[in-house]
Amino acid sequence: MKKDLRINSNVFSEGAMKAPNRAMLRAVGVSDEDFKKPMIGVASTWSEVTPCNIHLDDLAINAKKGARAAGGVPLVFNSITVSDGISMGTQGMRYSLPSRDVIADSIETVVGAENLDGLVAIGACDKNIPGCMIAIANAEVPAVFVYGGTIAPGSYKGKDIDIVSVFEGVGKHNNGDINDNELRGIECHACPGAGACGGMYTANTMASAMEAIGMSLPGSSSNPAESPEKAKDCITAGEAVYHLLEKRIYPKDIMTKEAFENAITVVMALGGSTNAILHLLAIAHAVEVDLSIDDFNRMQEKVPHLADLKPSGKYVMQDLHRVGGVQAVMKLLYEAGYLHGDCLTVTGKTVAENLADAPSLTEGQDIIMPFDNPKRADGPLIVLKGNLSPTGAVAKVSGVKVKRHTGPARVFDTEKEATAAVMNNEINDGDVIIIRYVGPKGGPGMPEMLSISSIIVGKGMDEKVALLTDGRFSGGTHGLVVGHISPEAQDGGPIAFVKEGDLVTIDSEKKEISMDVSDEEMKRRKQDWVAPPLYKKGILGKYAHNVSCSSKGAVTDFRK
Repeated sequence: MKKDLRINSNVFSEGAMKAPNRAMLRAVGVSDEDFKKPMIGVASTWSEVTPCNIHLDDLAINAKKGARAAGGVPLVFNSITVSDGISMGTQGMRYSLPSRDVIADSIETVVGAENLDGLVAIGACDKNIPGCMIAIANAEVPAVFVYGGTIAPGSYKGKDIDIVSVFEGVGKHNNGDINDNELRGIECHACPGAGACGGMYTANTMASAMEAIGMSLPGSSSNPAESPEKAKDCITAGEAVYHLLEKRIYPKDIMTKEAFENAITVVMALGGSTNAILHLLAIAHAVEVDLSIDDFNRMQEKVPHLADLKPSGKYVMQDLHRVGGVQAVMKLLYEAGYLHGDCLTVTGKTVAENLADAPSLTEGQDIIMPFDNPKRADGPLIVLKGNLSPTGAVAKVSGVKVKRHTGPARVFDTEKEATAAVMNNEINDGDVIIIRYVGPKGGPGMPEMLSISSIIVGKGMDEKVALLTDGRFSGGTHGLVVGHISPEAQDGGPIAFVKEGDLVTIDSEKKEISMDVSDEEMKRRKQDWVAPPLYKKGILGKYAHNVSCSSKGAVTDFRK
């Protein structure tokens, strides 16, 4: 007897009492025969507001075709997306991280309300990838995540460029190193079409992590946005969900602690974004896996950084695709003993079984370095603690030659004020720029600081000054920067009590971040401090009143 795959939709697909429910679905094309099949949601984050997602409507149709061919009844629905690149350096950036939870909640809401049996979720930008994954964890139906794919590199004067080239161009322009026409030329050629930002920034980092964790099909993270392989990804994903239903394989069966360790390993080896720590903590929270910020340092100590990828390196994701992609990197890591091969994946097979059929890296390639000559002997993402950040801050040290920096604090309560100081040449070599009250609650929304960090790089100051914040940095950020400082200033964390001129030290080898202020002095500074009022209005108000500390993933349903 054939197994009934209607794990949820059977509540309305039979019986006289549910005739009204079925009547609604008949209006969208569901037939008598369809009511005997599983209902599979296809969640698309298609939007015209960003090139990352502009092509996802076509990809959703492909996923629908795959689910229908396998024997399911596919139903496409949409969620939102916002563009970090467009909102960067503006007040709009406060909405970026909250959008992750809006996306997650909206997808989970549709799956739950419509009693769907399975889910294909398609995301392509920084926050809709973890948003889709949090929804998958909370919806608790068999599911596959599909990455919309990376953008092709732009080309200007014979050189590959991308969106970060434009941000850094602003700093060069301010320095007088390039003129108006040169900056416009970079601007007009950086983004040639559809797809997420090309380097190992947050989108490509999280896509790689989801393939490593087993929730995406092999190849999904490195297949470019505008490629036949990406279209096939989606068709196969629709089919795969049906087979997961047949085998009763749920997200919790795939996303185990070992699977998260695989994801962290791949992120470290590829030199991924600091945002991976924030998002992986949040996804683990949703799927109820015991992952802590300290697990990242444990993994960092034993995984080498191998990839020569932007922002600190030379290449972009499309280049990695040409030499074998993330599957080839995973094969290399697995054969060297860095991955758990027995973890289950959405193929229904284990990591080891998938990698047996995976390509090896193309011979002679120079994107992924050998183990005996890595970019760095250990991972580039580190968690720092100390009297400036007792519960942890995050730094990305790939390409950073400075191991220890001590300098006077230059304190700003807004990014705008700090940016003005940099642009007006008011920051001196050795300074430690601190931007505070921009954490999850204080921002609210924990905005990214790619604009100011890129200006610093463009002005040639990236290893001469340090930049610290309780906000975030983009995956495109590089240089001597530390984000996610927690507890944040809004919660009365030590960063709230730093004063202009205090000596601050960042030591990446000791993984320490501290200020030369005694405990007694800190107590005196705290005596008269009153937290600024929390933002109250709309989504940012809701977020500010519900969000947890960044060291816990900045989740909005934190369970103590």
